Amino acid sequence: GSGDPGAEPMSSSVAGPDCCGGLGNVDFRQADLYVMTRLLGYVDPSDPCFVAAILTITFNPLFWNVVARWEHKTRQLSRAFRSPYLACYSLGAAILLLNVLRSHCFTQAMLSQPKMESLDNPTAYRMGLVLLGVGSTFVLSSFFALGFTGTFLGDYFGILKEARVTTFPFNVLDNPMYWGSTANYLGWAVMHASPAGLLLTAVVALVYMVAILYEEPFTAQIYQQKASPSHKRS
Repeated sequence: GSGDPGAEPMSSSVAGPDCCGGLGNVDFRQADLYVMTRLLGYVDPSDPCFVAAILTITFNPLFWNVVARWEHKTRQLSRAFRSPYLACYSLGAAILLLNVLRSHCFTQAMLSQPKMESLDNPTAYRMGLVLLGVGSTFVLSSFFALGFTGTFLGDYFGILKEARVTTFPFNVLDNPMYWGSTANYLGWAVMHASPAGLLLTAVVALVYMVAILYEEPFTAQIYQQKASPSHKRS
């Protein structure tokens, strides 16, 4: 919801280009603060469902990054399962279950908190459906392009791809799995006209940005080691 203050500059701009000093003088930080304050007015952060959603959103990427790095360093999972593939499949199954739990907590947090009237209409619902469709397209196409082991950190288990994947959706967006997942949560929140869902989606995006900063250099290092002469000789 843009709110009434967002509508005033639109109507007043008819008076002339000098009104309000143009867009250059708009303080977007104040606008962001207004939106965040308005959303927080609908949300009870101490609600157990909301807290559970925050915990699952932040825990999941932490879990798979810690476990995958531990595996890369020690190969303990590969030894325990007597196969890097079985170990990777097991971690992938655990990640999928955790993501189901995260989505459940996200939904319960939305249902336990009030709706935003300005989003509770058919147009917003259709926009949410579109976001859900776009997000699902990115997630599923990423999975089919990478395969199971490519999706679920197979390179940390020594299951390396021969070349970087450059087909759709990687030719239009970096990290499409993460941003597709974020679009799914955003669409789900809009469909439910849920301020709590919008705030939780912002947390999802923030956690994914941190995960990308954490994962990308390490993954690049794995493939640099693969390409090094000493690795090839071994």
